[in-house]
Amino acid sequence: MIMRRILVNHARDRGAAKRGGGVERVSLTVAEDTFNRSELDVVSLHEALERLTTLEPRAGRIVELKFFGGLTTQEIGEVLQLSPATVERDWSFARAWLYDALQLP
Repeated sequence: MIMRRILVNHARDRGAAKRGGGVERVSLTVAEDTFNRSELDVVSLHEALERLTTLEPRAGRIVELKFFGGLTTQEIGEVLQLSPATVERDWSFARAWLYDALQLP
């Protein structure tokens, strides 16, 4: 959750700076490197993930733990007290839902 907030705030700050917001660039080490290499719009992902979580809270939590937290399927299962198969099913659903919501190529 914290990593997600950091990435979303950083993306918003970068957008404000592009519009002349005068925001000072702050290094986020690994998170920033990951963000800069990615073509993904973190703010759009955040907004789509909020919508997904409203519809399917467990799937939204799995995306948050896997994408922003870097947890494995096994670790997510332990945290949420789910079988790895259930985590994988929800992860597959969430990826497809987000793909459609973000209209990724």
